[in-house]
Amino acid sequence: MIDRRRTLAFLMALPAIAAAEAATAQTYPTRVLRLIVPYAAGGGTDAIARVVAQAVGDKLGQTLVVENNGVGGGNVASQTAATAAPDGYTVLMANQGPMVVNPHLFKTLKLDPLTAFDAVTLIAKAPLVIVVPANSPFSSVKELIDAARANPGKLTYGSAGNGSASHLATVLLNVVAKIDTVHVPYRGAGPALNDVISGQTQFMITTLPSVTGLIDSKRVRALAVTAKTRTPLLPDVATVAESGWPDYEAGAWYGFVVPRGTPPEIIEAIRKATVEGIKGALVRDRLGGEGAQPIGSTPQEFTAFMKDESARWATTVKAAGISLE
Repeated sequence: MIDRRRTLAFLMALPAIAAAEAATAQTYPTRVLRLIVPYAAGGGTDAIARVVAQAVGDKLGQTLVVENNGVGGGNVASQTAATAAPDGYTVLMANQGPMVVNPHLFKTLKLDPLTAFDAVTLIAKAPLVIVVPANSPFSSVKELIDAARANPGKLTYGSAGNGSASHLATVLLNVVAKIDTVHVPYRGAGPALNDVISGQTQFMITTLPSVTGLIDSKRVRALAVTAKTRTPLLPDVATVAESGWPDYEAGAWYGFVVPRGTPPEIIEAIRKATVEGIKGALVRDRLGGEGAQPIGSTPQEFTAFMKDESARWATTVKAAGISLE
């Protein structure tokens, strides 16, 4: 009898629950949202985050305030976002480092991003580019790799942080080309590129948005792009694959995730605003101008994509034999 009464009470409450959810979806958001970016300001992830945040904020009718935190390879930012209230007012800018690489890279990392967050949408994908200082003796990726082979453990490269796209793309290059180069992690692509420009590090693989202006102003030189095909932004720059390493391919991707347990109707509101925002002419052209391809996936598609990426990078990290505390 008690179970029947509880069941009847639950069924009678369903219309009220549905009405409350509908009301939440209609009124959300009522205040400013924060968008946590797991890298320092000035890098490629930050650049894309700010462009998209503006568009999404316009669609939602509220501002998305960008908070940068590149500490611990983005792990601190991820932990901050994961422990936030699942109410739709905290969004994490997700990419491969914090989401699918760090769990395999950091031995002491307790957070599992794939279970700590709910996917919203995959925003965009972009190729990476290998750059060297303007006065570097290397004019091609083959020359760089030949020098690395002749001098194992001597060439240094910067990255946006441990586990970042720039870090892992170089780890993959080391594995595929059978070279040994020394990693120097930074808190974002901006500070890493400053040391490439000054010659403190010999090269860097980084996102196009973070470096196109430096290439145009000839402060750095582009040696190769990491995609299988050339990018229209740098049509004269060869790919690593066509330079002699056909098995090499790497890139960057960007998406939105929210703390696990965020109501589905709020996730859909954020996703809808994001997809509309990135498909608008202004953002689409801006992303395209920086080498990024807008996507706008469903949460289910983004979840499946991240699971596949996690498996891929687990294999790469194991093959490279690297781990961090």
